[in-house]
Amino acid sequence: MQDAPESELRANDEPIQPGPDSVGFVETKYVTLFESPHGLKLESGEQFGPITIAYETYGTLSPNKDNAIFVCHALSGDAHVAGWHGPKERKPGWWDEFVGPGKGLDTSKYFVICANALSGCKGTTGPSSIDPATGKPYGLKFPFITVGDIVKVHAELVRYLGVEKLLAVIGGSLGGMQLLEWTARFPDQMHAAICLASAAKLSAQGIAFNAVGRRAIQADPKFNKGDYYEQPEGPRYGLALARMVAHITYLSEVSIESKFGRRLQHSDKLAYDLAHETEFQIESYLHYQGKRFVERFDANSYLCLTHAMDYFDLASSYGSLSKALGRTNARFLLASYTSDWLFTTAQSQEIVEALIEARRHVTFVELASTYGHDAFLLEIEQLEELVRPFLEQTLINVRAQ
Repeated sequence: MQDAPESELRANDEPIQPGPDSVGFVETKYVTLFESPHGLKLESGEQFGPITIAYETYGTLSPNKDNAIFVCHALSGDAHVAGWHGPKERKPGWWDEFVGPGKGLDTSKYFVICANALSGCKGTTGPSSIDPATGKPYGLKFPFITVGDIVKVHAELVRYLGVEKLLAVIGGSLGGMQLLEWTARFPDQMHAAICLASAAKLSAQGIAFNAVGRRAIQADPKFNKGDYYEQPEGPRYGLALARMVAHITYLSEVSIESKFGRRLQHSDKLAYDLAHETEFQIESYLHYQGKRFVERFDANSYLCLTHAMDYFDLASSYGSLSKALGRTNARFLLASYTSDWLFTTAQSQEIVEALIEARRHVTFVELASTYGHDAFLLEIEQLEELVRPFLEQTLINVRAQ
């Protein structure tokens, strides 16, 4: 669920010059859909619209429009999955190592699409957007959003782009939840689904961590019941604390021990001072993660998206997991990671068993890693070894039909 190394200006650095394996300089595009009287029917029953969607595309759509891949981002992600927004940008898109010419999602072969999720804060309509009825940001008046609602918007964007059927949908964590919902809700809209470090429902432990994060935000005196956009400062401390708690779940015990252990940050001796906030290196690291997250994310969007994760339960929505996944004929590739204790291998195996029961094509691999839940964002080489041949075979199958 840690998803996006944020894009920032490169301070005092030379302008970036993208290499031949980069998609280069890219631009976020925007489209407004679900305009009146054709609003989006939310799972809550509410009718909502219009909805502006921020998205990016990479590569070229083939004449037969059969090479499109949709990337579903995780909790803190956005549409900027690869490339650079300009020569002064400090970091490229959040999955730049995986998306580009010759990479796992090879943009010399495939047309890659990524969109900011509904209720996000990076261009797609969300709590920080202006409510046309009031002229002010929605805040907590923004409707309750589910994973199904997010997928409905993605599916409509794909149709807007002129793609009848995607070659594949890929996503990890919350992104994996989206693609699982997509296969059940729009079963004929993709040929393949690649689900990484995800689950058909969030565990009680996952819900618990989300609850603590939300409580931290809401307990911040500057939260102001979600109406903080016109204040000098929003719930910075609460959101930072939520990120610190969540970030622990993205790591593994091995990775924390090897990177930090019990090493001190500023001294070789213990301070014996209760006012000392960052005595250990791990403390300093978590404070840093919290501070950086506040600079690029909206607290109300965090509330919306974590609630959407909590509510997601594919089996409950469709009668059983095998009934849900049996609605599509898409080929599946699932990968879990040995050190991921937030989305465990057992949760991926549950999906695999349901697919087998539904007599669907499925490939499953548990990958060895010490990086915990973040592994699908960090260990790109082994992921490419799985995804590249899977996509190539899928495209061969499609073009042989």
